[in-house]
Order: sequence, then structure tokens, then C-alpha cells
Amino acid sequence: MDKVVSSAADAVADIATGSSLAVGGFGLCGMPMVLIKALHDTGVTDLDVVSNNCGVDDWGLGILLQDKRIRRMTASYVGENKEFARQYLSGELEVVLTPQGTLAEKLRAGGCGIPAFFTATGGGTQIAEGGLPWRYAEDGSVAIASPPKETRTFGDREYVLEEAISTDFGLVRAAVGDRHGNLVFHSSARNFNPLCAMAGRVTIAEVEQLVEPGEIDPDRVHLPGIFVHRVVPLTREQVAEKRIEKRTVRATKGEAQ
Repeated sequence: MDKVVSSAADAVADIATGSSLAVGGFGLCGMPMVLIKALHDTGVTDLDVVSNNCGVDDWGLGILLQDKRIRRMTASYVGENKEFARQYLSGELEVVLTPQGTLAEKLRAGGCGIPAFFTATGGGTQIAEGGLPWRYAEDGSVAIASPPKETRTFGDREYVLEEAISTDFGLVRAAVGDRHGNLVFHSSARNFNPLCAMAGRVTIAEVEQLVEPGEIDPDRVHLPGIFVHRVVPLTREQVAEKRIEKRTVRATKGEAQ
């Protein structure tokens, strides 16, 4: 089945207000920016988004956040996005902070049909005991707090029951993809993109290089096409437009420190 869609706009056209999304990327690596821009252009709002982080103030999911299109954000850290922190602390945004490894496994479990699992991460903290602020009130008090989770002892250690995550849509970016949706990711972009693709009931992948079926060595496939429903090939200009969160340099030999 040829899953190639002619444009990002067509690919995201059925994402409606109130939809839930799993969005790939690790920092700004592998973030599906073309799909995010196309989604922003549709004007949808009240989105329930799951992603490792929320981009930066003017890039990635940050552009949806700036226009207050996101109602609820499930992420592992606030990162470099000042607007993310501001909206959370002012009570404008509901945020479910989740340990990074737990978030990854929740997404993987959702894609594998596993409803829940036990993990030692979070035991003895507000993750397990409840009371973690999800949304603040205008006066700074906690308006919505996390509920307590079931715990169980295995051996001599306490484990926390975590529920899987599945979403209406998954948005991801791959280095290489074929028309059947088989994908290859580059370096850190592989951390969350495959998991977000698995968690989405309908997954859309933007690909930097589109190849024909059979051109990707089966041993090189990071995500099989069974998890991907639409493929959007990018232009050279779209591929070249990439950012990093921070650039740190040092003086070369002979330069003043």
C-alpha cells in the first residue's frame, strides 16, 4: 500500500480540536516541524499532547503553545521553553510531568497493547503517592493534583503501576522512509519517535528521504510500516531547516579566552 500523502496540510487535515497527539523528538532532534506547522495553520485548539518536551519558545511544539492551542501536556521535563514554564505556573496549562523512562515505556506499552506495567521509578514520591501539581490556580494554589497510584511489593522493593498511553494521532520525523511506511531514524531522533509512532492510532511521518519499497535493508528498519499510516516526503529546504537548543563553543588555539 502506497502511504505517501502529497502535502503536510492534507496529512493533518482530519486532526480536530480536542484531539490527543503523541509527538516525536528528543530536545529539538527529530521533531516533526513541518507537520507541526501544518497543524498550527489549521487553527485547531484544545490539544492533549504527549511528548518528551515541548520544544522551545519559537520552534517545535512551542509554536502551538504560544498560541494556547495545547490544553494538556504530558512530558518528562519543561526544558528550555520559558513559555511552557510560565503557562504551567500561572495555571493556564495542565502539565503531567512523568519520569522520562516511564514516559517512554508508557508509549511503547500503548503501541503494543499492554494496558499497564509496574516500575520501581517514582516509588516513595508524589508520582506514587499523589499530590503532584497538574494545574495551578491563579492564586498559586494547586487546582488539580495527581491521584495516588497502585503500588505493589515484589521481593523487597516497591513498584508503581503505570498505565499505558495511546493517542488519536502520532506525529514523527524520520531520516529515511519508504512508501509502505518503514522508517529509519538518525541518532537521538530514534529515542522517542518510534514510541510516539507506535502510540498513535493514526500515525503521520514526515521523511527527509523517500525511497521505494525494498530499498531499505530489513535489518536497518527501526520502525515497521504497520505502525505508520501516512508518509509526507520533505523538500530539500524543509530538510535543511533544523535547530539545536544550545550551542556551546570554546576558543580555538591562539584565540583570546
